[in-house]
Amino acid sequence: MAISSPAPRVLADALPGSVVRDVVLVLGGAAFVGLAAQVAVPLPFTPVPVTGQTFAVLMVGAALGTFRGLISMSIYLLAGLIGVPWFASGSAAYSEGVLTPSFGYIVGFVLAGALVGRLAERGWTRTPLRTSGMMVLGNLVIYTVGVTWLKVALSATWSDAIAWGLTPFLIGDAIKIALAAGLFPAAWLGLKKLGLAPREDA
Repeated sequence: MAISSPAPRVLADALPGSVVRDVVLVLGGAAFVGLAAQVAVPLPFTPVPVTGQTFAVLMVGAALGTFRGLISMSIYLLAGLIGVPWFASGSAAYSEGVLTPSFGYIVGFVLAGALVGRLAERGWTRTPLRTSGMMVLGNLVIYTVGVTWLKVALSATWSDAIAWGLTPFLIGDAIKIALAAGLFPAAWLGLKKLGLAPREDA
């Protein structure tokens, strides 16, 4: 009797391998976020630049799952703390200091990576609607930590912190959410056609 392999819970599970695969994916996820951070557009009215980080973080968490997403984003955070220049625009917390106004977003990445990974394991990347909801919740975690950190770092009012750290990015986030809502279900459909994801949508 043939022993069937367990159905993948997240996209990363469909790749062959185990420990080596997971190490490569975790390190690759951190590097991907670091590369996305270099796509940075400064805005004159806020210390927080527009970057590709948030989208990359949520994609990594959703593709890797809870534990791998958490570890990947923790590596990104810790490596930046010790000097790897892969935060936005090639900065590192070692040289810039953790009290920079935008550092709270990086802390939020760790929490969001774990949350989105957990939701992905529960099937939230299988349909456009659930993928959109997952991305919204991930963004909410990032902004909750990021805007709070921004307020404290700049001794700002809540209204100013929201105007600087949330409002300018909402349109871009909506576009990214729509993109993810198309990409993840399409990827699962492709895996099903290849016979790699036999489990029905949760």
